[in-house]
Amino acid sequence: MTKSLLALVSLACMACASPVPDAEPQVSPRQISLPPLIPSIPGVTEPLTSDLSIPLPILQIPTPPLPSPPFQASDIKPKKIGYFWTGAGDNIHADFLATYSLDDDTFGTLLWITDVPTSGNSPHHLGPSKDGKTLDTAYYFDVSNPYRPSFKKSDRAILASITDEIRAKPDGGFFITYMGSALGTSPGRLVETDADYNIIHQWPEDVAGTLNILGEQFSPHGLSVHWEKNVILTSDFVVPITILKPSLGIEHANTLRLWDLPTRTIISTIEIPDGGGIQDIKFIPNNSEGAALATAVHLGQVWIIYPFRYDSTGKQGVAELLYDLGPKARDTIAIYSDITQDGNFIYLTLTTANHIAALDISDLSNVKRLDDPDEVQPSVGPHYIKITPDQKHIVVTDYFVQTGDIGLINTPADFKALYIDINPDGSLHFNRTIDFESEYAESRGGAKPHSSVVFDLTDPANPLYY
Repeated sequence: MTKSLLALVSLACMACASPVPDAEPQVSPRQISLPPLIPSIPGVTEPLTSDLSIPLPILQIPTPPLPSPPFQASDIKPKKIGYFWTGAGDNIHADFLATYSLDDDTFGTLLWITDVPTSGNSPHHLGPSKDGKTLDTAYYFDVSNPYRPSFKKSDRAILASITDEIRAKPDGGFFITYMGSALGTSPGRLVETDADYNIIHQWPEDVAGTLNILGEQFSPHGLSVHWEKNVILTSDFVVPITILKPSLGIEHANTLRLWDLPTRTIISTIEIPDGGGIQDIKFIPNNSEGAALATAVHLGQVWIIYPFRYDSTGKQGVAELLYDLGPKARDTIAIYSDITQDGNFIYLTLTTANHIAALDISDLSNVKRLDDPDEVQPSVGPHYIKITPDQKHIVVTDYFVQTGDIGLINTPADFKALYIDINPDGSLHFNRTIDFESEYAESRGGAKPHSSVVFDLTDPANPLYY
């Protein structure tokens, strides 16, 4: 195997969407044929092959895992449940969804392990469907019985790879950002599934939108949808294949795309100068202008995006600096975030700074920092962050990406899930953790939890999930 092919195979192992051998994606004709104005580029503007029964390297070759060891499940029925999308530490056992109790009296009790049929996927983000019965990470899990999740299916895009952020649609299905093309290059795609979780679109599909993403780096990682104001924002992070050796250097993006939700077309490209990777974007709840907050990784800054303002040239969408997180936040590889439902607080993980920042954004003209940037926190490599449905805690997973010898990104991590209390003033109190590295050391060579979903069944008639 050549070195370049090995690199492609290894990059594929970072893709969250690894196909099950008999799971063929359903593709609309619009995904295969584009107008003649668009150049024909295999793996970028057209499928690499019309026969997907043998997946190509960047699409992730299914790797049969070693037999999974037995585990001790609990029959307790906690009111609060954490689901963690987790990679096996040795990359040869199955990757899995770990289900844990988050109740005070039984915190950290393992309820169930749900294996997927492949290994070495480097699991990424996880999200619940609108009805709370399915979890999506391009692998789909049935959680209609929340205490015993089961594997449902997987899917695979034909023009894109490297799944990242996931947002549920009100009528069923999901939007999913895919950061790279089928080759791991730019452009990626905004993928859409139907209510049966089949891929139905890989946006953009119009001429103007396709020319937009071919003309400037399109590596969508962050994704936020404003259903009331009918717009989508995606944020561009890095070209996936450039994090692998041999590389001339990681290609970071400085851009976001503003989309029209009803037509799924790109309205404009918004730039954060010298942003160095715009990893995340979140709309601010209850903001009258529909503003959103974006994280600029190189700068270590939070920018505010006004999707309905116009710049001096008449282009829709304006970016302004909101808050500089300071020198320790610069070039921290990744900055991910979550915002409380009332729109008053944002929490941000600064991965290689081993730090979680907290900002009071209740007054956007006077943002207040609630954490001490010099404090040594009990976290190594924090990345994914999620505020619990009751708004009383945040869940953070301490693991981002480790490509090993063939890549340029290997962020330190302690492979823990942190359950952190939110104080009344919005500041944080570090409390409890689940240590995945030690819990799975013997059975799977450790474990790498990347993301989470939390269910709150305190009121069974009105379950909450996020």
